[in-house]
Amino acid sequence: MNYTSSVNGSSSINITTQANSTVVPSVTNVTGSTISGLSSTSTLSPTSTTNLNTKLSAPYPPTTAGLGGTPTTSLDVPITSVFLFLFIVGAIAHMIIFKLNMKHGTKFVLSVVLFGFCMARITACTMRLVWSTQRSNIPVAIAAQILVQVGVIILFIINLIFAQRILRAVHPLWAWRKPFSVAFKVYYASIILMLIAVIVSSIQSFFALSHNTRRIDRDVQLVGGTYFAMVAFMPIPILLVAYLIRQQTPVEKFGSGRFRTKVTTLVFSSGLLTLGAAFRAGTNFLPRPIKDPAWYHSKACFYLFNFTIEIIIVYLYAIMRVDRRFVVPNGCHGPGDYSRGRMKDMDIPLADTLQGNDWRTSRIEERKNRYLSGNTLQGSEVTPSEKRKIWRDEWWRMPFEHLATPPEAVGVSMGRRTKTF
Repeated sequence: MNYTSSVNGSSSINITTQANSTVVPSVTNVTGSTISGLSSTSTLSPTSTTNLNTKLSAPYPPTTAGLGGTPTTSLDVPITSVFLFLFIVGAIAHMIIFKLNMKHGTKFVLSVVLFGFCMARITACTMRLVWSTQRSNIPVAIAAQILVQVGVIILFIINLIFAQRILRAVHPLWAWRKPFSVAFKVYYASIILMLIAVIVSSIQSFFALSHNTRRIDRDVQLVGGTYFAMVAFMPIPILLVAYLIRQQTPVEKFGSGRFRTKVTTLVFSSGLLTLGAAFRAGTNFLPRPIKDPAWYHSKACFYLFNFTIEIIIVYLYAIMRVDRRFVVPNGCHGPGDYSRGRMKDMDIPLADTLQGNDWRTSRIEERKNRYLSGNTLQGSEVTPSEKRKIWRDEWWRMPFEHLATPPEAVGVSMGRRTKTF
């Protein structure tokens, strides 16, 4: 049976369907007109075939409302520009921290990963700005939405790595065993595979008119959104397991600062990321027509549960100095490796932890070596005049050099090691 429908004389559809087939109820073109007149279900002759002829071509605009809707120049451009600037600052901060740490022999790769996340968000904000000026450009809209979806996965994986390090520190005897290491690697691989599936299904939904194909794509997106919400929450159960199971050995502390601060930072960031991921997953389960969005599709919800949460995490990790708190020695493969090279918790002035080849006085180098050798009780203490001389010679480098983490200072309390003069 043939159905023919036209819109303002500019588009026509000739559809011949099979029995019990489902016809897509509506397709919205790029100018906003709706091709209608098709019933949602039709029982027709079993010998008929499907033939679609239309002036509209793929990719097709969505028929359901999305989180944040279509961006506008009056509202989205100023807000997105602010987030773009904030992510640029975050990228610069984490790259500076990485470079300074590398200069002093400490390799904290996750700083580069955070830099990469900021760059991904810079790209997403840029594409959203382009979309706001080209609202009818469907490929640009697809790229902007995909970039918003995939970037946050980087933060999920970073938190899982932090949780794994804490678990190994609390239970080094069994958390370092091969089955647990393999389990984490398989989990990371499953996250990547699920991300690929969500990306493919999201793109395919813009190129398919088949009701069955769109149903499958939607199911994949629902499963992926729920799975990512669980991934965002997973560090919290890992921490619960670490503290509920009885410890067989003392905690193998790593990095700088109090161990409880590490846990608090991880719980806070995981909670925020879980809130955003759960909200996005929940909106997918409650679709609305594109012409009748709900309150949870508003722009305020989009920016709050996406960019706002993410920028908080980026700056939290820079301010809390996760490169110091979660750094571990290179080449860790088993119990005891986290404590390898760990200094005794000593009262070391800030200037004594600075590294470099251009120390202004030999007295500074002498004091540094005496502290590192553990002979803190031998020799005289730094006199007030020496403290003033250190400050006079090094004041211009302190705001920058103290950002780096010397390899021999891994494990020293941040509060004690950075005591002022």
